[in-house]
Amino acid sequence: MVEVFAPAKVNLTLHVTGRRDDGYHLLDSLVMFADVGDTITAKSASETSLNVTGPMASGVPEDTSNLVMRAAAMMGATGAITLDKRLPRAAGLGGGSSDAAATFRALSMLTGKPIPDETTRLGADVPVCLGGVSARMRGIGEDVTPLHDLPQLHALLVNPNIPVLTDTVFANLASPDNTPMPEEIPAGLDASEMIDWLKTMRNDLQEAAIAAEPVVEQAFSALEVTPGCLLTRMSGSGGTCFGLYADMETARSAAGRLAETHPGWWTQAVVLGAAS
Repeated sequence: MVEVFAPAKVNLTLHVTGRRDDGYHLLDSLVMFADVGDTITAKSASETSLNVTGPMASGVPEDTSNLVMRAAAMMGATGAITLDKRLPRAAGLGGGSSDAAATFRALSMLTGKPIPDETTRLGADVPVCLGGVSARMRGIGEDVTPLHDLPQLHALLVNPNIPVLTDTVFANLASPDNTPMPEEIPAGLDASEMIDWLKTMRNDLQEAAIAAEPVVEQAFSALEVTPGCLLTRMSGSGGTCFGLYADMETARSAAGRLAETHPGWWTQAVVLGAAS
């Protein structure tokens, strides 16, 4: 049996810099991974099967529409796979892509088969999730540059438990042609300096996501008034928003506050970059 962690992916920035003739959008994004996520477990089997468990299992398909099953098929490997689902769906945390990446790794360890190339066929986030470390991702997700000199950040992830569909958000995007991040991402910054730099960056999909699901704006408003919140932003195409804090104690205090005021929301204090 093989077990692989599938961490939540958080887009600290997400600049949409163009759109190709085939409709794919070009991105420039700074990604860090959290110390929370799903888990893939795989056992040897003559046929591939998927069993979804965990607190977020409801509504998650177990057929070939799930990226886990598609990753197994793409590898040409078989196994009895269990997905312990702890991240909300359609949340901008790369859950499905991280699950697919973990499936590739688990089945490769189990069967000895290599992980295939062109994993962007399963989604733009799959290559960066395969790396699993802080990185800059560009293009349609295939251009990944690991960044090993970034500080750990303390964050609170908040999702109103309403799926935000990526296709709808991109359809709402005012313009696909926006400026990229600077060519060089600053190295050697401490957490406070990193947050100050992040304040000068953006997520170009925020307004489009709010137009699709106005509750995303409520999440921003709730985060902004928590004591010690230094920056709020949305991850990916939404609807998870995050706040950044000076330390974990402050992030956990904010999580407790929001759990009381919005008990139906998913809230999680996390360390970003813990595995880098």
